[in-house]
Amino acid sequence: MFLTFALVSALALTPSDTTPALPAVSGPAPAATSADSAPASAVGPVMLQPVGIGAPSAVAPDDTTPARRRKAVEVSDAYATRLKIHYIASFATLPIFAAQAIVGEQLFHAEQNGYPPSTSLRQTHDAIAITLGALFVTNSVTGSMNWWETRHQATGRTWRTIHAALMLLSDAGFAYTASLGERGAFTKAGGNPARDTHRNWAEISVGTALVGYVMMWKPIRGSH
Repeated sequence: MFLTFALVSALALTPSDTTPALPAVSGPAPAATSADSAPASAVGPVMLQPVGIGAPSAVAPDDTTPARRRKAVEVSDAYATRLKIHYIASFATLPIFAAQAIVGEQLFHAEQNGYPPSTSLRQTHDAIAITLGALFVTNSVTGSMNWWETRHQATGRTWRTIHAALMLLSDAGFAYTASLGERGAFTKAGGNPARDTHRNWAEISVGTALVGYVMMWKPIRGSH
C-alpha cells in the first residue's frame, strides 16, 4: 500500500509542462536553423530536477536550534526616579548609623554608671533616631515599588528578593528598638534590663541592614 501511495504521489507531482516524446516520423530530418542551434550551444544541456517523494528539498533543513532571546522588561520613568532616591537615602544612612552608635554608647555608659545623661545628648539621640526612621521608610517604599515593577525580570530576582527581605526585617527590628526606648530611660538604680534589650536590638537591626546594604554593592552583586 505504501508503494502504491508513493507511485501516485510521484505521478501527481510530475510537472505538467513536460512535453511527451513524439513517435519517429520517416523521412529526412529537417535541418536545424541557426536560431534553433544558437540557444543550445549557448545554454548547454538542460538538467531536469527530480520531483516527488524522495527528491531533494530545495531548501536545506535547519538542524540548529535557535537561541531563545531574553524577554526585555521595560521599566517606567518613575522607576529611575525612585532608584535615584533609594541610592541617595542608602548612602546617607551609613554616617547616620555611625552618629547614632556614638551618641547611643555615650547614653548607655552614662546610665549604666548611674549618671543622668544631659538633655542635649538625649535630644540628639532622639533626633538621629527620627532621621534614621525617615530614611528607612523612604528606602522601604522606593525599594518595594521598584522590586514589584521588576518582579517579572528573572535576572537577579532572587538576589533582589533577599535584599528586600533583609531590609524589611531590619525595619521591624528598628521599630521594636524604638518601642523599648521609653522603658530604657535612666534610673538611679543604674541597671535596667530594658536598656540592655534596647541596645541589643539596635545592634541586631543595624547588622541586618548592613548585610542587605553590602550585598547590593556592584563588586559583590556581580551579575545578580
